[in-house]
Amino acid sequence: MHRTEHTIDRRDFLCTTAAVVGSVALPSCHSSTSEPPLDPTAQVAAVRGTNLYDMTREVLEGLGGIEQVVHDGESVFIKPNMVTLPWANTMDRFRAGELTKPEIVMVVAEECLKAGAREVVIGDGSHLYTFDWSYATTLDGSTNLVEEAARLSAAYGRTVRVACLEDESPGWVDIPTGASVGSIAVSSLVTNADRVISIPVAKTHSWAQLTLALKNFVGVTSLERHAGWTGSSWDRGTSFDHDTPGAIAEIYLDVVAGVKPDLAVIDFSIGIEGDGPTTGHGGQPVDIRNRLGSWLLLASTDLVAADATAARIMSHDIPSIVQLEMAYEMGLGEMREGAIQLVGERLSDLEMSWEPAELRARPAPEEGTLAHGQGCPLSSRLV
Repeated sequence: MHRTEHTIDRRDFLCTTAAVVGSVALPSCHSSTSEPPLDPTAQVAAVRGTNLYDMTREVLEGLGGIEQVVHDGESVFIKPNMVTLPWANTMDRFRAGELTKPEIVMVVAEECLKAGAREVVIGDGSHLYTFDWSYATTLDGSTNLVEEAARLSAAYGRTVRVACLEDESPGWVDIPTGASVGSIAVSSLVTNADRVISIPVAKTHSWAQLTLALKNFVGVTSLERHAGWTGSSWDRGTSFDHDTPGAIAEIYLDVVAGVKPDLAVIDFSIGIEGDGPTTGHGGQPVDIRNRLGSWLLLASTDLVAADATAARIMSHDIPSIVQLEMAYEMGLGEMREGAIQLVGERLSDLEMSWEPAELRARPAPEEGTLAHGQGCPLSSRLV
């Protein structure tokens, strides 16, 4: 059956240490204007509206339902973007566009249970060892992910839980990379899951150009192995080279190649434009209702197709987005517009102005500088 084959593929890859999955040099750009007509090989569902609960159910139905991805008895790992959640008690990071909306995560988790999932883990690594998931509150303030995980667990008799990956991962699995770090430590909560779902919020990024479903996987890597203490938080930029968009993409695309995610749902409700990924970096919140008259969700089982479609909606020049070119050349998915079928909406009706990030060069740390978890013992991390 497909389920068994997929699980073996993922775990076989993670157990293989001899081959290095690295990004390749970029050849000529793949511009849709110069390509011959293509038959669609990837599908992206799009749904507009103002109710994120209903929209999430509808966008999953646009792909044929979550049961096309999740099957009876499987475990599921859901990766939202909760990069600044530890500080959400002092500022509404969700309305600032920095974080994935809990409403979307809740519905995806429940739909997985309806499909028969035996366990759903919602996890992220953020920039602190541990943090309070109760800060992940819905836009109306009525509930949060901790309360909803408890409610869903009781209602379905199966486990739904939230996890701070650095603190709660049973172990770490090394994924090979062509980058200078040699291998990347990824939470076993991710690598041992039968199904992995990425739920990012749409944002521009000063080092990566865009942070969407692919870039979202930086957050599943170990702070102990790949971050340095800055005095207030842990920074993976001290280990992972951020000098160019391609340098950092090499890391998260190799993680994606190893993990083999099954589904992406992209949050186009309130995101970030300009010098993201946070307002603290200079990014500006974008409420999509002010651009389209409604919010938007995208979903696809092809993460590259989802990100490429999102980039087109954000009016970015696709051949210039390094991570998409690299992902396509690595065989991780489809980026060509003509090969992507958009279901539910027309791309021309969704495209909007979106201020790009001004890219910043961030050289890798010199040998002996703060890196690889140096500078502060785990036991003394701020929380």
